[in-house]
Amino acid sequence: MNPKSATIENQTLDLIWAHFKALRPRQWTKNFIVFAAPLFAFAFSLSTLLGSLLAFTLFCFTSSSFYLLNDIFDVESDRRHPVKCKRPIAAGLVAVPTAIVMSVILLTTALVLGWWRAPGLGLAILSYALLQVVYNLRLKRTVILDVVAISIGFILRACGGAAATDITLSPWFLLCTAMLALFLGIEKRKAELRLSETKGKKSRAVLQRYSLPLLSRMESVVTNGTILTYALWSSGPIVRGASTPWMMLTLPFVLYGIFRYQLLSDPEEIARRNAGAEEGGQTERPEEVLLSDKPLLLTVLIWIATTFGVLLAKNQELLT
Repeated sequence: MNPKSATIENQTLDLIWAHFKALRPRQWTKNFIVFAAPLFAFAFSLSTLLGSLLAFTLFCFTSSSFYLLNDIFDVESDRRHPVKCKRPIAAGLVAVPTAIVMSVILLTTALVLGWWRAPGLGLAILSYALLQVVYNLRLKRTVILDVVAISIGFILRACGGAAATDITLSPWFLLCTAMLALFLGIEKRKAELRLSETKGKKSRAVLQRYSLPLLSRMESVVTNGTILTYALWSSGPIVRGASTPWMMLTLPFVLYGIFRYQLLSDPEEIARRNAGAEEGGQTERPEEVLLSDKPLLLTVLIWIATTFGVLLAKNQELLT
C-alpha cells in the first residue's frame, strides 16, 4: 500500500470514528436497564434475549439522536468550552447538516422498529423522545423536576424492555427502578454543584436552586426508598415480589453497591484520589463509574451471578 492510499484510509477511519463518537456511545450503558425486566422476572430464553437486545439498540438510537440535536443547538457555546470544544460537531469533524440527517434517521428507525416489534415498545420510545424534548426545553432548568425527569427516563427504558419481551412488570420493580434512578440523578447534580463551586461558575441554571445540604437530604430519602423497595421485592411471593425469597441473598450486594457509589461521590474521597477534579468527580457521569470502578463493577457481576444461581437452583427445585 502506497503512502497516499494509507493516508486516505486513515482519514476515512478517523472520519468514521468521529461520526460514531458524536453518538456518545459511552452513554449507552444507561440503556442496559432494558435487561432488568427479564432479569427481575426470572424470564430467560432466546426470545427474551433477542427482544431485550432490540430494545437496547433502539433506545441507543433514540438517545443518540437527541445527543446529536443537543450538540447542534449548543455548537457555538461548546466551541468556547475548554472540554466540550473537542466534541466532533463543535470541533468541525461532523458537519451540522450531516448530524441532522443522522439524528432523523436514528429516531425514525427506532420508532418504526419499536412499533413493529410491539406497540408497548414503540409507545415507550415515543414517550421517551417526547420526554427528551420537554426536558431540554424546560425541565432541565426546573428544580426537582429535572431529576424526576431523569428517573422517568429510566422507567420508560425499563417499560420498553418489558414490552419487547412480553413481560408484565411488578409494582416493586417499577418503584425500585424509580428510586435508583432518582438516586443517580441526585448524585449527578451533587457532582455538578461541587464542580461549579470549585470553579466559581455554575454550568447549569438549575444549580442556582440546589445546595449540597438539600441534595444530601434528598439522597437520604431515595437511598432508603431504593433499599426498602428492593428488600421487599426480594422477600418473595409473600409480598408479590420475586418468585423465591432466596433473592434476599442478593441484598448485601445492592447495599454495598449503593454505599460504594456514595463513597465515590464523597468530596473527601475525591480529594484523596485526586481524580476528576476538572470533571466534577466521577459520579457526574454514572455510566463511567460502573465501567471505571473495579469494586463496583465486580459487585454488579457478583449480583448477576448470584441471581442466575438462585434462578438455576429454583428451576432445579433445589429452592422454593
